[in-house]
Amino acid sequence: MIRYALVCDSAHEFESWFAGSASFEDQLRRGLVTCPLCDSKRVDRAIMAPNVARTDRGARAIEVEQEASPAAVPAAPASAAPAALMGEPEIALRQMLTALHKHVAETAEHVGPRFADEALKIHHGESDSRPIYGEATSEDARMLHEEGVAFMPLPRLPGAGN
Repeated sequence: MIRYALVCDSAHEFESWFAGSASFEDQLRRGLVTCPLCDSKRVDRAIMAPNVARTDRGARAIEVEQEASPAAVPAAPASAAPAALMGEPEIALRQMLTALHKHVAETAEHVGPRFADEALKIHHGESDSRPIYGEATSEDARMLHEEGVAFMPLPRLPGAGN
């Protein structure tokens, strides 16, 4: 068995075990290796520190290598699906949140940290009525609520900002 540090095209880092490098390459080519955070199939090996055996652990390192030889590892069936760290409900929720973020980005204007000011201008008729999104502090949100401005928070994507 071999452990690889992996990274997807969204820079999510994770690790996974494979029977060997050929097994990794085969599963990657068949689209079976996916990011557990965003489900991307654009995955590659990340830079890893080498696992150097110390002399005080030499005998144990040999035992582990023999225990994990490819002959001792049962082959996965050709139709095996990639292992997932999330269940179906979590995957569905992530997909819905991603679709929501995409829809908002395509149909609304991003005003960034000016959200509260711009929302007030629209509410008071000082600016054209249009969908906007951006960032607001809890104080900004409280003030908008007190002014009667209709707004709602946009849930963050899981893993965003981590």
